[in-house]
Formats: sequence, C-alpha cells, structure tokens
Amino acid sequence: MLEPVRMFLAQHYLQLKFIHLTAVMVWVWSTSVAYAFYLVPVFKAWRRNPEDQEIIRLRNWVMERFDQGASYEHIAFPIVLITGPLLFWVGGYNASVGWLMLKLLFVVGIFIPIEVTDYYLAHFGGAKHRYREAGDAPGYERAVQRHWWFLLLSSPVIMITAMIVLFLAITKPF
Repeated sequence: MLEPVRMFLAQHYLQLKFIHLTAVMVWVWSTSVAYAFYLVPVFKAWRRNPEDQEIIRLRNWVMERFDQGASYEHIAFPIVLITGPLLFWVGGYNASVGWLMLKLLFVVGIFIPIEVTDYYLAHFGGAKHRYREAGDAPGYERAVQRHWWFLLLSSPVIMITAMIVLFLAITKPF
C-alpha cells in the first residue's frame, strides 16, 4: 500500500531534499543573526546596568521581537522532522549508515528537546507578551530571565552540533 507513495516520492527525491535542506537552513540561521547581534549586546548592556529603565525597555522589546522572529524557525523545524524521515525511507537508508545514525542521534537527543523547550518559552507558557498583556511584571521578568538563560546555554550547543550535522550530511564520512 505504501509502495506507490514511496515510488512517487523517489521520483521527486531531489525536490524533497531541497525542501529539507531549505528548512534546515531556515531553522539554523533564522535566529542566529538576531541572537548574536541584537539579543546578546542588549542583554550585556542590561547586565552592566540592571536598573536602567531605558535598557530594560529595549531588552524587553528585543526579546519579544526575537520570539516573533523565531516563528520562522519554529515552522521550519517540523518541516525538517517530516522531510527527514521521508528522505530516510525513500532513500533506502538503514541503521547501518554510521554518519546518518550519528546525525539522527543529534536530532533526537539534542535538537528536539531544545526546540520543544524553545517553543514553550517563546510561544506557550513562557510567552513574554502574555505576561506583559496581563500586567504581570514579576512574571514577565521571570519569563525574560528564564528564556535568556535557556538561550545562553542552548545556542552554543545548537550552533556547534548543527555544524557537525551539516558536515555529516555533506561529507558522509563513515
């Protein structure tokens, strides 16, 4: 029953791979620039001057814009998670392909848990704009600080492992 679907997708393998790689690039790079050149400098300024109301307003504005920009990343990641297994299935891969298994270990063990947490912090229970709209200043501050610590810890992990995954996918070293 699934064989006709597999055969159809096999005819469009390169287009499927294009969609997958485009989504990977959007996921990896969509927030990298904003994180490095907007969030980090504003948060450093805030850490140097934690009582400066102008810097706090700027920090909050940048953080909420970052959450909005992360929407691209949060749309791209599910596309990656759909097209990746399709490529695995259509390409006839199996667990004996070492580079692919290591790549999947990074995806399942690192990327998915980080992304689930990021979705929560940016859009669901930790969404800063909801605290602001509710007038909950202490909740807002906790949400900003929690998300900042998450980004501070997870961003280097994502940046390094994403490069490793790209290396594995392109060079297929083993």
